[in-house]
Amino acid sequence: MTNPLANKRILLGVTGSIAAYKAADLASRLTQAGALVDVVLTESAAKFVSPLTFQSVTGRKAYTDADLWGGEGHVTHIGLGHAADLVLIAPVSANTLAKLAHGMGDNLLSVTVLASHCPLVLAPAMDVGMYSHPATQANVEILRQRGAVFIGPEEGRLASGLVGLGRFVEPARILGQTRYLLSRSGPLAGRKIVVTAGGTQEPIDPVRMITNRSSGKQGYAVAQAALDAGAEVVLISAPTALTPPVGAALVAVKTAAQMQAAVLAETGDAYALIMAAAVADFRPLPAAQKLKKETGIPRIELEATADILAAVSARKAETGFPKFMVGFAAESQDLLKNAQSKLERKRLDMIVANDILAEDAGFEVDTNRVVLLFADGRIQKLPVQEKSEIAEAILQQIIAWG
Repeated sequence: MTNPLANKRILLGVTGSIAAYKAADLASRLTQAGALVDVVLTESAAKFVSPLTFQSVTGRKAYTDADLWGGEGHVTHIGLGHAADLVLIAPVSANTLAKLAHGMGDNLLSVTVLASHCPLVLAPAMDVGMYSHPATQANVEILRQRGAVFIGPEEGRLASGLVGLGRFVEPARILGQTRYLLSRSGPLAGRKIVVTAGGTQEPIDPVRMITNRSSGKQGYAVAQAALDAGAEVVLISAPTALTPPVGAALVAVKTAAQMQAAVLAETGDAYALIMAAAVADFRPLPAAQKLKKETGIPRIELEATADILAAVSARKAETGFPKFMVGFAAESQDLLKNAQSKLERKRLDMIVANDILAEDAGFEVDTNRVVLLFADGRIQKLPVQEKSEIAEAILQQIIAWG
């Protein structure tokens, strides 16, 4: 599957703001993600961070106003503007917002934006009073009406010491938003994919619970891969320490019962369900009050939780939705036998089986080693690789089915 950032030409504009130093981190992240990043600094930006800093992290020339007025000044802005797949100005100052809103072209960055024919993304950074000023807000509205996408600003402490709206969004989020914007024409564009992730939590009493070792990493990687393929993604997640990928609609749940309700609610019109969550097979009959040590060792009775995949499969037989179903089988013995049984019993199109006893795969690590089993009898063994690569392999199968 193609990374939506791979070999995309991104024109990164940097304007005069103390947040300009974070733009170097952003340029590095974009480059590491596979983008070809051409940086244009305004005169003010170059007073905060040098062009050499950006050239060092992108491996490409960083441009300043000197390039506009140099020997090739009559073509530099045209070449940069026409080559760009996306123009991202981060940070963008109030001054540059005003120039863009009113079509001014008095420096290399503004004239390059005028020459471009691609999406424009703006990440403002300025003091709270400057951002809230009616003139700035009017310029923001003009640019929004023209189709510009704004990322932030956020509430927070500013360079002036004031606290308010105007803080630059962190580079990781800007990277995620850029990745999302460039993925919207992917092979699964317009199709809804529901992904579950994490380990459910079943209460024993008001303070204790039974859960499992699932970190949610594989499910979150699947959600990102689905987004990269252009899908509209609903991520139904049990509690994890992970940040949902930008663009996914998050439905937070805790128990198996809550996850079942969410899955049934979201898959009625879904193209595919990818059930990567580690759902508890059993739950306690919870005590109404905290169990006390003084009363002795408690006897905890368990009951079976609902079979989510079986419920979805039964409804699919009636309605046809979701069109495709993918399950996971985390096994400690008889991997293929148990996975094949689950594949057949739940009437899945594919199941992803992994040995949870392997040290380099499964729970809590960044790698996985899985076997894909298909309803038509095919078996595909994948080598140990990053969970993001496993996720891409799963989405490749869904794309192929389409």
